[in-house]
Amino acid sequence: MDFTTQHFIALAPLLITSATIIVVMLAIAWRRNHSQTFLLSVAGLNLALLSILPALKVAPLAVTPLLQIDSFACLYMALILVATLACVTLAHAYLGDGGSGYPGNREELYLLILMAAAGGLVLVSAQHLAGLFVGLELLSVPVYGLVAYAFFNKRSLEAGIKYMVLSAAGSAFLLFGMALLYAEAGSLSFSGIGQALAATGLPSPIAQLGLAMMLIGLAFKLSLVPFHLWTPDVYEGAPAPVAAFLATASKVAVFAVMVRLFQISPVANSGVLSNVLTIIAIASILFGNLLALTQSNLKRLLGYSSIAHFGYLLIALVASKGLAMEAIGVYLVTYVITSLGAFGVITLMSSPYNGRDADALYEYRGLFWRRPYLTAVLTVMMLSLAGIPLTAGFIGKFYIIATGVESHEWWLVGSLVLGSAIGVFYYLRVMVTLYLIEPNLRRHDAQLHWEQRTGGVMLLAIAVLAFFLGVYPQPLLALVQQSGLAG
Repeated sequence: MDFTTQHFIALAPLLITSATIIVVMLAIAWRRNHSQTFLLSVAGLNLALLSILPALKVAPLAVTPLLQIDSFACLYMALILVATLACVTLAHAYLGDGGSGYPGNREELYLLILMAAAGGLVLVSAQHLAGLFVGLELLSVPVYGLVAYAFFNKRSLEAGIKYMVLSAAGSAFLLFGMALLYAEAGSLSFSGIGQALAATGLPSPIAQLGLAMMLIGLAFKLSLVPFHLWTPDVYEGAPAPVAAFLATASKVAVFAVMVRLFQISPVANSGVLSNVLTIIAIASILFGNLLALTQSNLKRLLGYSSIAHFGYLLIALVASKGLAMEAIGVYLVTYVITSLGAFGVITLMSSPYNGRDADALYEYRGLFWRRPYLTAVLTVMMLSLAGIPLTAGFIGKFYIIATGVESHEWWLVGSLVLGSAIGVFYYLRVMVTLYLIEPNLRRHDAQLHWEQRTGGVMLLAIAVLAFFLGVYPQPLLALVQQSGLAG
């Protein structure tokens, strides 16, 4: 295949991210400097984000049979890069500088996050099973190190090992499913598999088994019921900025490739598999919300609520007609914004040298009287996650319900309404805790270092954005409509 300038322009976000990884690696080898590593990472991610604009001009373009750069890929690349930027900023505030900061080496955290982000960029533009697997492994392997990064904390190490073992099991299922699909279709490209399955009418038992095993592998990464058992422990054990990355960038990349796989081979979404997806969606919504009800740990609560949110997203995947693609795009953007905000507040409340993160709910009692700004951000995030009108989360939920109603998936719509009602209860419980008055409380806002100030400014911007998109969602809707899979 001849590479032209257009191919390099299309690949620019991935190439710039990869170049940033090398620059950061060389900079660490030359001299360990926390702030320098942070600034290099942020500069590289911003350049990669800007390079999506010229990439859009040459899209859609197939770069080798493995990758397809189109407006769909560009939207999710932008989302992953923005989430990564936010997580890097939070990591800088979390790791701290000087004597009071993190006791181990701080710089490698940025390196691992950048590598995982590069894997996410490959994943959202994959149009071939080999591209999917390379992207998924490049995304997953650095995350094992990230989750166990606070190595002096027993919980963090335990979370890292759990995630690694279960993720490896998920990858094994995925590979075996790919092998069965290849045996049946004789092709590894998504479109080739779609055409081969469409030619035979209903997929054969081998093809259905292959798709089901791939679904198990991807459901592990998305922590859908019944493959969700690792989620609360890993969210609780991982350092707060890493949990934010896991909940946002990592899941967006896997869900985007799942959407592409199901949209390009529509036969995959018919018959038995569609029923299986429906059952997984309903189970994820109900189990996720019911288990979140009993949590007194904020990270575990957000972990269970993320299971429910990806259950909601499956509704649009099952419907997969009419508004479905728009609904998925809108919901993922609003989910990423709110999750970053919620985990961001936990990050700024925590410091790793105290042993564990400030994630127990009792630590947030009366937070309004100590840290009013953080309380305001967390309040907006909880309202948005609950899907209350005038927040971004409401727009996302509205679109998902519209998709379900449009394709007459009444069981799914019913479970979404029930799940949301349960969700409102535990999100409001967190909010009420923030405003409780403790005896002998003096109102003051804690003194922050400059790293925490940058994190705080970013969190306020996220809260304003969540509110703005809830009141005036037109720019977001226009953006998502342009990025349909047709490209």
